[in-house]
Amino acid sequence: MDAIDPLILARIQFAANISFHILFPTITIALGWALLGFKLAYNRTKDEAWMDAYRLWVKVFALSFAMGVVSGITMSFQFGTNWPGYMEKVGNVAGPLLAYEVLTAFFLEAVFLGIMLFGFSRVPNWVHTMATLLVAGGTTLSAFWIIVLNSWMQTPVGYEIRDGVVHATDWWAIVFNPSMPYRLTHMLIASALTVAFLIAGMSAWRWLKDGGGEGVRRTLKAAVYAAALLIPVQIFVGDLHGLNTLEHQPQKIAAMEANWETRSHVPLVLFAIPDEADRTNHLEIAVPSGASLILKHEAAGVVPGLDDYQGNHPPVAPLFWGFRIMVGIGMAMLALSWFAAWKIRRRGVDAMPRWLGHALVAMTFSGWAATLAGWYVTEIGRQPWLVTGVLKTADAVGPVGSTMVAGSLTLYLAVYAVLLAAYVAVLYRLARLGKAARDGKPMFPVPAAEGPAAPQERPA
Repeated sequence: MDAIDPLILARIQFAANISFHILFPTITIALGWALLGFKLAYNRTKDEAWMDAYRLWVKVFALSFAMGVVSGITMSFQFGTNWPGYMEKVGNVAGPLLAYEVLTAFFLEAVFLGIMLFGFSRVPNWVHTMATLLVAGGTTLSAFWIIVLNSWMQTPVGYEIRDGVVHATDWWAIVFNPSMPYRLTHMLIASALTVAFLIAGMSAWRWLKDGGGEGVRRTLKAAVYAAALLIPVQIFVGDLHGLNTLEHQPQKIAAMEANWETRSHVPLVLFAIPDEADRTNHLEIAVPSGASLILKHEAAGVVPGLDDYQGNHPPVAPLFWGFRIMVGIGMAMLALSWFAAWKIRRRGVDAMPRWLGHALVAMTFSGWAATLAGWYVTEIGRQPWLVTGVLKTADAVGPVGSTMVAGSLTLYLAVYAVLLAAYVAVLYRLARLGKAARDGKPMFPVPAAEGPAAPQERPA
């Protein structure tokens, strides 16, 4: 076991941890806003169908939030165990940004989450609605600070190095670094699409089983419409993000496109088997001048090639395939959401063909797959740097032996596999149970206190 490079094992372990962790914030970021939409619709119409939807999906939110918090803790441990060089070098920037996330977003969520989960029949309706709003805002604020740090690692600015240590010189530049607006917008829309297809898929599953009730029809329709509206926006934002990456990390774009030489009329490679040893593509299927048109907006546009970055560019195959998986899933989302929206708008949910319902079920967790693929492109595309131009990954790894890292990695993978299977099983169990408690009963029952009965919901 000691023959295995500890750096590789440490990278795999962190990748496993962050891959598991990111699944749950990807849901909670947008699901909080979906819950607020359900609650506002209920406040406006007093239609119990919307409250049924809220009661179901607030349980999904609570479960996802708990999983995200627990999995995030194990990640933070690794900064001290596997990657001590990271905080030693850039802790003056990373530490405050992580602290801002805890002091603002996490505290905001923690304070009002209890009211959101347990207070529906115990506080005035407007207080419960406000708690839902603040929790949703907290999840977005949390995403903001984490994306700020990740973006700064990709495009670092606003710092100076003194005695080998990074010191902040301009916090405004650090927070609003060149890639942050594109990366944040892309991530927020990715979360919204993930939740849209999760809600659509689970609602379609309930609809296929027993019709599901009016609440299911409402959420299915809302989720499909949201996905149909958001996916074209995501494609546009993705294009802007790609242009920003071309400006600041051209070697990443070259690897994504498997473009080996700097040239004009670069084709858009649809399929190939990249060969880094021979620096060529086998079995290539490409659209002539396609990459130049997309990246430079003209067929004769010159696109940087990997030959300009020999020995200092990321591995090609993971980026090439990860990017195409993400785009492929995005195109499937576009086609399915538009067709489903057209069918539902014409004839309603109940007239939707059953095969379309099965297709939506099959795409329930498609947002997860696309997010992970995009995340791998982002993070692997930064290699060999941990902080671009500042700290190499190999220089940050700690003196932990291969045996120790391999043992903890194996344990992490086993636990994560069990937890993920249990999480998905609980989601479908919640969907199968159908309608939850009606008015006068809390969404999350708690033992009754001695004395007078708990007050019922009061009007706003």
